[in-house]
Amino acid sequence: MSIFGNIMSKIFHHKSATPAPQGDVGAASSPTTAAPPAAAAPAQAPDIAPAASVDVGAVLSEMASLKGGGGNYQSSIVDLLKLLDLDSSLDARKELGAELDVHAGADGSAEQNIALHKAVMAKLAENGGVVPDSLRG
Repeated sequence: MSIFGNIMSKIFHHKSATPAPQGDVGAASSPTTAAPPAAAAPAQAPDIAPAASVDVGAVLSEMASLKGGGGNYQSSIVDLLKLLDLDSSLDARKELGAELDVHAGADGSAEQNIALHKAVMAKLAENGGVVPDSLRG
C-alpha cells in the first residue's frame, strides 16, 4: 500500500472515525454460537462506507491525546507520521512526495515538509475527509 494509502487508512479506519457497533444484534442471536459472527461480519462492511466523511481533526486530536500530545502534528509531516505509527524517515517522505507530486525545496527541508503536510491534508479532503483550516497550514 502507498504511504498516503496508509495515512488515509489509519485516519479513516480509526475507532473514533466509524460508528459504534450495535450490541443488540448479538444478544438476540446468542443461542447459536456460529450465527452471530457470520451475521456480524456483513453488518460491519457497510459501516466503512459512511467513514468516508471523517472529521480528520477530531480523529487526530483523539490519537494525540492517547499518545500524550502527538508533537506538532498540526503542521509537521514528521510528527503526523509518527502520530500515525508510520515511517517518518527521509526515504519515506521522499516516497510520499513522489506519490503526491510534491517537489518543494530540497529533500528533508522545512519547505518540503510543510508542503508535504499541506498536500496530505488536501488529499484527505479530496477523499472525503473533513479537514479543519487549522490543519491546512
